[in-house]
Amino acid sequence: MKRSIKKNRHSRYNLMYHLVVVTKYRHKCISKEMVDALETIVERLLNNQGCSLIELNGEADHIHVLFESPPQVKLSKLVNTLKTVSSRLIKKRFKSHVEKFYWKSAFWSRSYLIISTGGASIEIVKEYIQNQDQEKLNSSPPKS
Repeated sequence: MKRSIKKNRHSRYNLMYHLVVVTKYRHKCISKEMVDALETIVERLLNNQGCSLIELNGEADHIHVLFESPPQVKLSKLVNTLKTVSSRLIKKRFKSHVEKFYWKSAFWSRSYLIISTGGASIEIVKEYIQNQDQEKLNSSPPKS
């Protein structure tokens, strides 16, 4: 996948994140049909925030979401919205199935994992920064 630099009024960016959301008590209750529904729900919610869904998949007790986001999006607020809305819609659509596992309102665990992703490893970026040409920097401030 070719990653392109996006832009808005004041910045250029290429911000991608890997989000992992786990079911409450790690109950193994997510079906293939639920993953398909979650993909539709999450894609719509991300698009509403100016983000793009790259990939979504999951297992019986968690989902992985790879998405791109502009820099002005507050990640904690976005994740809270994704979890709250998807929980409500999944519990409504798959009510009889979800009720076998949960008697209260929560579907997702309160915790989550979010990792920034990039094309280069941290070591390569660190080395790139360390190898910037020091000779081009002024050793003393310019005279006024």
